[in-house]
Amino acid sequence: MTDDELQRISYFMKHRYGIELGSKKVIVSGRLQNYVIKNGWNSFHEYMDAVETDITGTQEKILVNFLTTNHTYFMREFEHFDFMRKEVLPWLKKTNADTKDLHIWCGAASTGEEPYMLAMLLMDFFGLERGQWDTKVLATDISTKALSQAMLGIYSAEQLEKLPDNWRRHFFRAIDGADQYQVTDELKNEVLFRKFNLMDPFPFRKKMHVIFMRNVMIYFSDETKRKLVQKMYDILEPGGYLFIGTTESIDRNHTPFQIIQPSIFRKREGN
Repeated sequence: MTDDELQRISYFMKHRYGIELGSKKVIVSGRLQNYVIKNGWNSFHEYMDAVETDITGTQEKILVNFLTTNHTYFMREFEHFDFMRKEVLPWLKKTNADTKDLHIWCGAASTGEEPYMLAMLLMDFFGLERGQWDTKVLATDISTKALSQAMLGIYSAEQLEKLPDNWRRHFFRAIDGADQYQVTDELKNEVLFRKFNLMDPFPFRKKMHVIFMRNVMIYFSDETKRKLVQKMYDILEPGGYLFIGTTESIDRNHTPFQIIQPSIFRKREGN
């Protein structure tokens, strides 16, 4: 891969998806090289010609699947879910008692672990009252490959090890012996999976109460992050919460968010 080819690919990904790849030549080349050779392109420029002229968008989807990272797991950064259970959900239950309609968005759904965690938490919290509430979780990602895995909802026994026993028993059923488990229809129906590019205008008709945007902005430039943070602020209800990854940060000098903890932010209730 030449520097020009890397620049072309990284410009495409940044312009379309906000993802910075300019310093990741080894990673980009390693993930794409076999596919490029297998399909008969003589260079990465030829491959990008195919991506940019494919009116079906198929090659672009494949490129995104290759170049996006979907590393996640159940119980990741569990302190956020604990905060949701102790602080956020009691507040939401009280303030939305009339409508019983919650809007929760997981903006980096990956292979499904995070949105399913949110759905299990909501079902557990509302218990017998759950039927009276609309608590479905919107889960989006740009990777069609990751979303396909998420919608299938199949995980190994090892992947479920850290889940509470009652969640594992109630929300998963064994398949193929005891080596793999699939989410129950009851849980699957509580999550709406959709393909969505965070760089696009937000299409939501109603404002969100909670946004989980964890471990995705690390791939964005500072300018892209600032724009996305402002878009999320605008789409949140007053008092709504934003959760980001514990290793991520937001420029405190350029955000209207109230900082609750280093990775938990809140839109002021009067805004």
